[in-house]
Amino acid sequence: MAGNHQQLLQLTYIRFVILFCQSCTVAFALIYLQADLNPWAAGSALLLLGLLNLVTYARLHVSWPVTQPEFFTQLLADAIIYGFILYQSGGGSNPFIFMLLIPLIITVTTLSNRYILMMAITVTAIYGFLLVYYVPVVTASSEHLHSLMSLFNFHMLGMWLNFILTVIVITYFIVRINRALQRQQQSLIEEREAKVHHQQILALGTMAAGTAHELGTPLSTMSVILHEMQTDTSLSDEHKEDIDILQQQVQTCADKLQHMARSVAEEKDSEKTSLATELLSEIIEQWNITRPEVTYSVTIQEDLPPDLRNTTALRQAILNLLNNAADACPENIEISLSWDLGAIWLTIRDYGAGLSAEQANTLGKPFISTKGKGLGIGLFLTSTTLAHYDGDVKLYAAQGKGTITEVRLSRRSVHG
Repeated sequence: MAGNHQQLLQLTYIRFVILFCQSCTVAFALIYLQADLNPWAAGSALLLLGLLNLVTYARLHVSWPVTQPEFFTQLLADAIIYGFILYQSGGGSNPFIFMLLIPLIITVTTLSNRYILMMAITVTAIYGFLLVYYVPVVTASSEHLHSLMSLFNFHMLGMWLNFILTVIVITYFIVRINRALQRQQQSLIEEREAKVHHQQILALGTMAAGTAHELGTPLSTMSVILHEMQTDTSLSDEHKEDIDILQQQVQTCADKLQHMARSVAEEKDSEKTSLATELLSEIIEQWNITRPEVTYSVTIQEDLPPDLRNTTALRQAILNLLNNAADACPENIEISLSWDLGAIWLTIRDYGAGLSAEQANTLGKPFISTKGKGLGIGLFLTSTTLAHYDGDVKLYAAQGKGTITEVRLSRRSVHG
């Protein structure tokens, strides 16, 4: 069950303990201490708390989620009932006055900051009210007690100031501790996700290296067979042209494998930096060669461009995003490059079919693709590469039609 159901259940247990303790205290004060306590008023306050607890317990068996406003209302009712109980039994002089801190502590550890502030103000106001208005349990019988009562009033003022200080300390430190625990938990979750992510990258890289190595032999075999077929004089000119095309494709695949091996070795040895505009021009030039059917426009910020690490991995990552846009719709792709003091922004806007909400939530995960023929690793590898350069990529559904791809690269990572 969603919401604060478990917290509200724990609150019913706390109320039961308080109800039992207060009932025993009232009985002790009436029977043993002979205190000037109205049993009917005190009993009605305890009865009200018991009825509230029964109603709350019954409510917990309903399938509705316990929202934050509802849970806060329950805690607010507790604070008011506690104040009524204390009003009937000495007010601020009652040693159980710090019972008012219970709703505050629960609010601090479970609800948001605005509810914490409202509860802190409420319990402080109730305490201040109980210092002035309450039913005394001991009645002064002599005027000689005037100086003693003055001293007692001074003591009460000190208790109130102490209560306010306690409220501030509890509110501040428990909020800090609670937020720190939440940040620690979030950090652990992110570390676990990063570990899984790195394991996926390692597995994918191992598979890619093994596959590239295994492709060498069949490509060599195909090249030899095609060469022998070219020497066959009985083939027609049309068939020879087809064989030439196949030979070119096989050679392209072999060159790609060799280029991949060389680029990895070169990346380890050295990295260069280029102006962001120059790097984008190189990528678009390469993109034009492989996708001549694409039409596009480029918008670049008009001031001195920053430097970027010019690496094969980064170029391939941006090229993947350009190809994704071209696959969605090759016409009128809009590319813009801008920067500020902290980051460089590359935006790619296409006019394809766009993204559904389900696709937007799954993009970037390995082997998840929006294309029927895709392997689902392009955006996964792109996001991983950009993260290595302290960047990220986000995809949004464009207004009207299409998709906006936004790349952020940190300028701090240029020489990192």
